[in-house]
Amino acid sequence: MIKINSNKKTYPEVPILPTTVIGSYPRPKWLKESIRLSSAGKISKDDMEEAFNDSVIAVMRDHEVAGIDIPTDGEMRRDEMVEFFAEHLKGFKFYGYVRVWGDAYYRKPSVVSRVEYKKPMLESEVKFAQSVSYTKNLKVTITGPYTIADWSFNEYYKTKEDLVFDLAKIINQEIKNLVKMGIPFIQVDEPALPTHEEEIPWGVQAINEAVKGVDVKVGLHICYGDYSKVMPFADELKVDQLALEFKNRDFKDLELIKRFGYSKEIGLGVVDVHSKKVETPEEVAKGIKKAMQVLEPEKIFVNPDCGLKRLSRKIAYQKLVSVVEGTKMVREELKKKGLSTIQLKPVVNR
Repeated sequence: MIKINSNKKTYPEVPILPTTVIGSYPRPKWLKESIRLSSAGKISKDDMEEAFNDSVIAVMRDHEVAGIDIPTDGEMRRDEMVEFFAEHLKGFKFYGYVRVWGDAYYRKPSVVSRVEYKKPMLESEVKFAQSVSYTKNLKVTITGPYTIADWSFNEYYKTKEDLVFDLAKIINQEIKNLVKMGIPFIQVDEPALPTHEEEIPWGVQAINEAVKGVDVKVGLHICYGDYSKVMPFADELKVDQLALEFKNRDFKDLELIKRFGYSKEIGLGVVDVHSKKVETPEEVAKGIKKAMQVLEPEKIFVNPDCGLKRLSRKIAYQKLVSVVEGTKMVREELKKKGLSTIQLKPVVNR
């Protein structure tokens, strides 16, 4: 009698060269106006929640019409990637706004006591996204422990490292809750990681602590700094995928993939989120083919360089259309070789 392992996990199929987004998407103008009215006390809590929900539906519709295989909810409820999580954890206090660049500001949090996990932070927004999504293959993004610590003031912990590892344990709890909710792809955002070279070794270990025991696909997104500082630790990172800027850097960092013998997956940035110029599908296809010179197509996911929220909604949508149409061009060539789908599953053990 043949024994069947009923506990064996099955993973969804997606087209080869899956198209996805890094996370954020431009907030509709009416949502921005609702937030302004809410801040002024001129709109009810229920009406504000409706506005957020409607914006997620709009984002999902944009992603669906563009043809994105693995969407997000556009991070509609998050003003800023560190501020949002600091608001939901015990131990943080806000003093005021700091300038990031240009006219971009955020409320920089300060750690004033031991950081603690109060309750799931993303559960309600994820449940709603699942209820209106056109696919079960949702990606959920979460800011990593190193970046939360690096972009906060530390008034309590003796060392930054101690703070980061406490945050890693918290992020691990949150990610495991997302897995229980059925999310098949989780992306940890760590833009700060390459910016302090001497801290990268223990920063990598903290990221590993944050994803420990997670049995779905995990990507790590980095969009600042010198990637050559991180690549020596790529094999140590317990993530399945590195999602990096490539278009903005003219795909020169593909050489790092080759030089360091990186063999896991990449999230290939094929459109520049800092430019209002909309790339053509042909440009996207060209970028994908460059990546296929250093990695097998089964290991390439196609996405923008970074989040799209700083662009107008019209331009962001047009860039997504180019991502999809350019990817389709390359898929047609791969179909002739018998390559059409892959499984959305982990490639490393955690």
